[in-house]
Formats: sequence, C-alpha cells, structure tokens
Amino acid sequence: MTTLNHSGVSHTVFRLLGIPGLEDQHMWISILFFISYVIALLGNSLLIFNILTKHSLHEPMYLFLCMLARADVLSTSTVPQDLAIFWFIPGEISLDCCITQLFFIHSTFISESGILLMMAFDCYIAICYPLRYTILTHSLIGKLGLMIFLRSYGTIFPIVFLLKRLTFCQSNVIPHTFCEHTGLAKYACNDIQVNIWHGLLVMVSTVILDVLLIFVSYLLILYAVFHMPSCDAHHKAFNTCGSHICIIILFYGPRMFTTLTQWFGHHIPPHIHILLANVCILVPPMLNPIIYVIKTKQILDQVVHVLFTR
Repeated sequence: MTTLNHSGVSHTVFRLLGIPGLEDQHMWISILFFISYVIALLGNSLLIFNILTKHSLHEPMYLFLCMLARADVLSTSTVPQDLAIFWFIPGEISLDCCITQLFFIHSTFISESGILLMMAFDCYIAICYPLRYTILTHSLIGKLGLMIFLRSYGTIFPIVFLLKRLTFCQSNVIPHTFCEHTGLAKYACNDIQVNIWHGLLVMVSTVILDVLLIFVSYLLILYAVFHMPSCDAHHKAFNTCGSHICIIILFYGPRMFTTLTQWFGHHIPPHIHILLANVCILVPPMLNPIIYVIKTKQILDQVVHVLFTR
C-alpha cells in the first residue's frame, strides 16, 4: 500500500504488522496465543456460568468476580486479529475500526481496575466490619457495576474525538498487533499534546487512584487482621483475600513493568515491548479463573460438579 506523506491527505486505512523482528517466529507465537485465548474464553465462560446459575454463589465476592470474568473476555477481543496476522498476512484495518478497537481495549482496562477496587472494598467490609456486610445488596452491587462501566466508557470516549480530529499523513504502517491510543496518535501530523495530557489525566484519575485506594484498603485490612485474637481468624482472613491479592499482582504487575520498560528501556528491542503488551492482555484473563477455581472451594466444587457429574 502506498504511504502518503503530505499533509493534505489523511490515511483512512492502516496496516498492522504483528511483531516486527520476529516474523519467522509468528507461527510458534500464534500457538501460544491460541492456547492462552482458548483457556481464557473457556475458563471465564465457565466461571460466569457457574456464578449466574448457582444461587449459593450469588454473594458480593462472586458477583464482582463475575464482572471481572466478563471484562476479561472482552479484553481478549484483539486476539483473533492477532492470530489472523500471524497465520496469514499483515492485516489492514480502517481508521474507524482502529479507534473502536483501542476504545474497547482502554475502557476494558479501566473497568477491570475499577472491579478490582470494588473487590478490595468487599474484602475490607468482610474483614473489618463483618456485621455491616449486609449493606452489599444485589441492588448496590448492580449500581456499583454500572458506575464502573460508565466511568470507563466516559473517560475514554473523548479519545474518539481527539483522534478523529487528527490528520494521519505520516506512515500508515503500525508495527504492532493491535491499535492503541498513543501508538496511533504519533502517526498524526497535528499537535497531539491534548491527546497526551488527556491520556495522563485518565490514567491518574482512574487506574492510579484505584491502586492507591486498593493499597490503603489492604493496609486497613492488615491492621485489622493483626489485631485479631486467634491464628484461625488470621488464616480465615488471609484466605478470604488471598485470591484477590494474586489477581491484583497479576493484573497490575505486568502493566507496571511494561510501563517502566517503555519509559526507561529505550535500549530494549521493539518486539519485546509488543510481546509484553500482549502478555498484559492475554495472561491475566487466562490465569484469573484458574486462581479462583483453585483457591475458592465453593467455585471448585461447582466446577467439578458441572464438568464431571452426568
């Protein structure tokens, strides 16, 4: 495809190259992607089915987990496109589809962060104020879920207009497996300072704020746990939050590492950055249901019942 480089023409079609530098490894990488994608889809779908159909799992912790599983399924929506690039040829994607894709990638990320915050709040109430745990009614959980998704869509929606105003007169070849905000904006010939500041504002007001609130909630939980009289109470409290802590580390850890490598790892090859970005999308959805099934007896019993009881 011819690349136009004069400011009078704006690209409406882009080419995603996959992982430049690892073209000869695309087939092997695609096998790992495919296996991870299937595990993520099956695991999260099974989790959602069990929670929705088993009345004993209609408790706040499991309902929040159901929301997280739904968001995990949405977060893997770019994988079929990745596989198509790996198996066939570098894929073309229209500007509108590219913007739509990055909108759902970023909004889903913020949704998952908000759900993890609500799960931390659930642990905080369960351990620090067990007698008030009844305040988490189904109605309140539904309202909290609605607020989480409205926040994610509301903060990311302006990006659509910020990108649509730009003129993409530089290269239309994107060395990546999917579209993302700054990766697309840097191909514009306009000033993108507004895009950069908006992205920073969204990150600070959502994800970073969520991390700080989760950290504070766990400080309060630890304070309450260490003031409990018995070791059994300690064990029960840590068991209640153990799965959630694993999910938090799994969700934020790779993303923090990826961000640090982008800021300070300029000597790191581009294909490493692309692989890390895909790890952030694939690994948490794949491992989240496995962690909760293994560490939560109620879910494990229900999964075993569904899979092995005729």
